[in-house]
Amino acid sequence: MSGAVPRGFRKRLQSGEPVVGAFVNLASPLCTEIMGIAGFDWLVLDLEHGAGDEALLASQLQALAAADVAMLVRTEGIDLPRFMHALDLGADGVLVPRLRSVEDARRCVECCRYSGLRGVARYNRSWHWGQSKRTLADADAEVVCAVQIETVEALADVDEIAAIDGVDVLFVGPADLSHSLGMSCPPDDPALLVHAAKVAEAARRHGKAAGVLTGDLQQVRAYKELGFTFLGCSSDGSLLISAATELAGALHDLARGRERVRA
Repeated sequence: MSGAVPRGFRKRLQSGEPVVGAFVNLASPLCTEIMGIAGFDWLVLDLEHGAGDEALLASQLQALAAADVAMLVRTEGIDLPRFMHALDLGADGVLVPRLRSVEDARRCVECCRYSGLRGVARYNRSWHWGQSKRTLADADAEVVCAVQIETVEALADVDEIAAIDGVDVLFVGPADLSHSLGMSCPPDDPALLVHAAKVAEAARRHGKAAGVLTGDLQQVRAYKELGFTFLGCSSDGSLLISAATELAGALHDLARGRERVRA
């Protein structure tokens, strides 16, 4: 956590409060800042599929310092140094892709915790360069560990994964999950939602949040109806191309005298 006062985001998740967010893929600190002041509860800075890397992560997190938003980093995989870099730079937690087993989930938690595998160093941004009065236990209690259920193997083990202490969010990656299941379908396809419901049920049984990212609100609605509470839609890049394309089309219509008259 980079703030002087804990944001309490993990407690919000544990209470079952619905929280909304989006992904940040462009790796631009200015775009990140814009997303931060937009009003989301959480943002995921995407190092798996996004344009950025760890060299740009610090400036993105700094761009969010004044925003009241939880800052999660999607790591490239389950790799302890990646976790430590993100958390030491001030991320509020991690989102980990491509889990395939219960053992993967346990390692994710261990990599997030000083009581696990996380190395101790306080001369970094997350500890205010040694000035923070937090304890290691305080830090462990604040960090969010979200794991992606997007493979057949993780789906089969979802109840055991949900039961692990320290796993906070079971996050469905609809595109990867449908691909892993041999289904080429949109996120809200009824056949895929049957599988997503298993994730929601496991999360509910064990007091965890079920999460998802989709491309539009209708798709998000389908997951909310299943009991998902960590609700994500779109990304900075997707929002920009959508708005730019719509505006370009409207300008072409205007220039050619085809402007639509609004009722």
